Amino acid sequence: VLGEEDESVKLLEDLVFGAEEELVERLGVGSEEDSSAEASGDSEPEAESRLQCPAERKAVWEDEDDGVIEEVDMTQRFREDLKKSDAESRMTNQKLQQRLKEQFQKAMGGTPSWADSSLRKSKKKRDNEEEEGDEEEDDEDTEILRKTGNYVGTSTSLPKGIIKYTLMAQLKKCLNANNEKPGEDRLTTVQFHPSAQVIMTAGLDHSISLFQVDGKSNPKIQSIHLEKFPVNKACFSANGEQVVATGMRNKLFYIYDMMEGKVLPVPSVQGLNEQRVKEFEVSPDNEFLLLTGSSGFLHLMTMKTKEVVRSMKLNGNVCATAFTADGGKVFAHSASVKSTIEEGEVYVWDVRSSKCLNRFVDDGCVRGTSLAVSREGLYVACGSQSGVVNIYSQRACLQDPAPKPLKAVMNLLTPATSLRFNPTSEILAIASRAADEATRLVHIPSFTVFSNFPMFRRKTIYRAHCLDFSPNSGFYSVANNKGHAVLFRLLHYKDF
Repeated sequence: VLGEEDESVKLLEDLVFGAEEELVERLGVGSEEDSSAEASGDSEPEAESRLQCPAERKAVWEDEDDGVIEEVDMTQRFREDLKKSDAESRMTNQKLQQRLKEQFQKAMGGTPSWADSSLRKSKKKRDNEEEEGDEEEDDEDTEILRKTGNYVGTSTSLPKGIIKYTLMAQLKKCLNANNEKPGEDRLTTVQFHPSAQVIMTAGLDHSISLFQVDGKSNPKIQSIHLEKFPVNKACFSANGEQVVATGMRNKLFYIYDMMEGKVLPVPSVQGLNEQRVKEFEVSPDNEFLLLTGSSGFLHLMTMKTKEVVRSMKLNGNVCATAFTADGGKVFAHSASVKSTIEEGEVYVWDVRSSKCLNRFVDDGCVRGTSLAVSREGLYVACGSQSGVVNIYSQRACLQDPAPKPLKAVMNLLTPATSLRFNPTSEILAIASRAADEATRLVHIPSFTVFSNFPMFRRKTIYRAHCLDFSPNSGFYSVANNKGHAVLFRLLHYKDF
């Protein structure tokens, strides 16, 4: 009795493991199949491949609602942009998916490569062929995953918002540009040499000085004293070999030849009928000197013969002038008087023919005070008596009789007397000599003002009379009423 199994236990064993005869029969069938496989001569890899081939898979779940065409309400706020007309108040799911796909492709400028199945297949095929030809060559995506490092390149364009700079006078070993010889009166000029690492200052103390900009002591190279000649403006020639300087009282001006070390006075100019010459511009091709006369006259004087070859006349008084980058055109800002109402007008002249190419009213300008043209020929900036600086497209100024400004900068509360674009046309420096610290740097092309310049709560610039950038924008200098050329190092730019 003890050796006999309970019938219920035996039945359970049969159900779980099967009866003994059935188990032996199944084992026999398996061995017969193995022997038949060996007899048929199938190789081991082929048998393995048959075992690894998955059977056709069927859907685990089928939803009856999948086949039902459902319409979506398109009047909801987040779907309104997908409608092409007001008639599409409702849309099917399939059509909505297609509309979303179209919107995505429009935003991406077409179907991206990762979403194009044909491109993925061709890429996979190409990768397989490359792996077969050269097993050591890795797939591009796999290669990126196998290495660490910075795969995002740094942008060379100047970012907006905050500009990184250093005030050289705050550093222990770095001083103002003219620290070795500060001006005894206010400075009227600061300018970087077009090719050498040199800066020039000039002012009402009758002197012109040259300094080497080394970022440490900025040693003085040379200083020239002009007897009884307070300098109104000094400027390097385009080739950097000469310095032209005008005074405050008469039409006498000086040309300093740096190669020979000689100062040449020019007491009179043939064909120039003016009592006083103060403002001028040097052409980029070094051929002409554009002299600003009275009663709206502009005179083109040749640098070689020192004689006036052409004159141009505008309405009102000339406030500021600038050559285009190629030297072929001249922009002039004026204050025209019409029925006792002053309007700031801008004229565009052709240098060779003295023909007025365009003339337009500076938008909202009461009286023009300054003008600047970008070196790359993209922008024109016009300053006014109210402190507003309008930035225009240069192309629009040449073609449109009434161009609209790209941006009106209203950060100055006093007349905008100085404007200067940096060589890369990424910064526009604006300033007013009527108030302390009234200078700003405008980011181009976002047309926003850098929020951290100048340093507020501390006077460093005082009243700005002249602005300039170094040839590669590495330095920025401001000549003030204290006789100092305040020097800033713009850290975004690596070169001088």
